[in-house]
Amino acid sequence: MSRARALLAIPTSSSTWQRYAYLVIGAALVPPFGTLAGFVAPALEGGLGETAAWTLAITLCGIALPVATGMLPAVRELEIGAARRLLGVETGDPQALDATASWPTRWRSAAWFVAHLVVGGVIGTLTVVLPPAVVSACSVPFATGDVQLGQLDPTVPGGPGSAWIVPLALVSPLALVCLAAAAGGGLARLAPRLLGPTPAERLAALQRHAMRLAERNRLARELHDSVGHALSIVTVQAGAAGRVLDNDPAFARQALADIETSARNGLRDLDHVLGLLRDDAPSRAPVPTLADLPGLVDSTRSAGVDLSAELTGRIDEVPQAVSREAYRIVQESLTNAARHASHLPVSLSLEIGADHLELELSNPLDASPSHRQEGGGRGLNGIRERVASLRGQVSAGPEADRWRVAVRLPLHPTP
Repeated sequence: MSRARALLAIPTSSSTWQRYAYLVIGAALVPPFGTLAGFVAPALEGGLGETAAWTLAITLCGIALPVATGMLPAVRELEIGAARRLLGVETGDPQALDATASWPTRWRSAAWFVAHLVVGGVIGTLTVVLPPAVVSACSVPFATGDVQLGQLDPTVPGGPGSAWIVPLALVSPLALVCLAAAAGGGLARLAPRLLGPTPAERLAALQRHAMRLAERNRLARELHDSVGHALSIVTVQAGAAGRVLDNDPAFARQALADIETSARNGLRDLDHVLGLLRDDAPSRAPVPTLADLPGLVDSTRSAGVDLSAELTGRIDEVPQAVSREAYRIVQESLTNAARHASHLPVSLSLEIGADHLELELSNPLDASPSHRQEGGGRGLNGIRERVASLRGQVSAGPEADRWRVAVRLPLHPTP
């Protein structure tokens, strides 16, 4: 009983008719190739003979041309979309495929397209032939002579003795629907292999995704370190100007001028980050390095931070990549100092050796609630990521009564 119910449930399932529609689409694609063969064969009969001409025409138009058509990237995209919608299969990420360059992918596409045509052609032919045959079969018991079943060649003798064919004919549409459902199910199981990405393509897609995530994280660090620093300095300077506006107008004017400079630098850095986001326009803003460190120290001091800086070694001997990342690390450290310890003395030490660059920033701890650190530590995470990218070492946290950030970077990182 359960098998009978399952069999009767097939015609009422929406997936059955969706798969049927997919096969009918395949059947509709067959006549153009057959029609073309019908034009090619007569043109070849004069030189090859009828048998050879039709053999060549069927080979070219019925095999070679469908294979070549299935290799087209546009056809593959259409087949993937139709298979997803009508067969209900997941063929994987389309971005994982490079159908214009991968010949194995093209051959798999061609195999799928040919299978779609063949299976769809069979189901489509039965769909056209079966209804007239069923109608003719129902008239067999009442006929006095032989009855041809629709367009089929075999005939059935008329009369009550052939009444057995009526129930068989009435069941045949259900059998056709079940056959279409089974054929569609077979294609659905085959689709991931022929339309989906290979393991190598999946790995390449994962690598591209990882590269995009790494680039997003890098841009987030750039935006946080550069624009975040400018906004922190502006906040400190605006607060200082507001406190002394009545008592020291000259200082307030200088603070406003420094705010203008910091905002301009922030806009420059923002333009740099936005330039990185544009594929068609390179960034025009220069990338800051340790050579720009004096300006960073001056802007921090102008914000009211009591900063003492000591530099040992030659900046021009630091490789560009290390110099760029070291500048961002110092910038983020000073941003945190301006945000959380602007009223405390801050010391910065940078020592450039033969093989390593060492920098240290520290300030006394302040446990007062008004200066307690807030936020999720994105700046420290950015510092750690930059140091890790250069195979360096970093430590950040309280030591005794001071907050200390210490970084050691190799001047020539090994891969």
